[in-house]
Amino acid sequence: MGVKLVEITKVFTDQSNSEKKVTAVNNVSLEVADGEFVSFLGPSGCGKTTTLRIISGFEYPTKGEVWIAGKMVNDIPPNKRDTSMVFQSYAIFPHLSVAQNVGFGLELKGRPKNEIKEEVEKIMTLMNLQDMGRRRPDQLSGGQQQRVALARAIINKPSVLLFDEPLSNLDAKLREQMRLEIRRIQQTFGITSIYVTHDQTEAMTVSDRIVVMDEGNIMQTGSPFDIYSRPANRFVADFIGRVNFFIGKVISVKNSAGNSVSADVEIEFSGGGRKTFAGRSGPFNNGQEITLTVRPESLRLAAKSGGIFSGTVIKSVYLGQLVEYEIDCGGDKPVLAVTYDPADQGFFKTGDKVGVDFSEKASHILPN
Repeated sequence: MGVKLVEITKVFTDQSNSEKKVTAVNNVSLEVADGEFVSFLGPSGCGKTTTLRIISGFEYPTKGEVWIAGKMVNDIPPNKRDTSMVFQSYAIFPHLSVAQNVGFGLELKGRPKNEIKEEVEKIMTLMNLQDMGRRRPDQLSGGQQQRVALARAIINKPSVLLFDEPLSNLDAKLREQMRLEIRRIQQTFGITSIYVTHDQTEAMTVSDRIVVMDEGNIMQTGSPFDIYSRPANRFVADFIGRVNFFIGKVISVKNSAGNSVSADVEIEFSGGGRKTFAGRSGPFNNGQEITLTVRPESLRLAAKSGGIFSGTVIKSVYLGQLVEYEIDCGGDKPVLAVTYDPADQGFFKTGDKVGVDFSEKASHILPN
């Protein structure tokens, strides 16, 4: 096992009121397999960075256990844990050359100079930093500085590599390049990695699994596909990308092939039609209210009334490869829809009447 958290809780004292306590992490348990890449994702203040700092040893848990490579490390300081951290601010030494920065950890360990030189050259080539060894950090671009920070972390061959929002200081194009680079490097070395970010696209790109957090609690853990397509609750559905919530009522339940867990559920929607959803996990009861999630790109629009819903286009935004729509279907909020390749499919204008439908496979029924 790479990392194991057992009922971790962290309580801080409010700086403005010493009698007030703030729970930053609430009874979090998690296992990260050896070689797995897991991201903590959530809004500011959700507890993801505090959890990472507890793993690294920069914070100690109020309660619970931290295990790394099969050893409990609660009382072990950061420099004695078999981890390396890549920081948001790079944290590379401005007075040292690139090569000296990369080899700093090996030098602290007292490794022979010729061995350090050989290891530094290997990792710098892998990180596309060759021929930059004599440069100073201020002579590098932001992306190159981040590569130096990553090379310095990896060269020590830690059991666990920790990332604290490492790309937030880069521009959009560099972020896109570097997240692919980080994933490539992690897979090359097979290092167990834990990554903190508030950027959903970033988490989806680099992760084997995503841990979504809110107010110190884990809201869902799963693959990027599960998190996006099968959210555990309304918070996860709303936080990850854009989503439509449709309210409906169960009007028929039939067990699938005698399976009491799975059922074919017919739902009647407020202000819309009916649809049957096959093989859904229950339990479901006649008359039960449900919330259905459908992503904007999964909606199908037709130039006529009908389908599950009918509505009027109240906004259309042409973006070249796609068109984004807001459609008034009579609910509290407009329905969001995205269609691709408008040059081939055409697009609707504000005021057009449209029918709105979707595949039942592209939808998800939220638990009550």
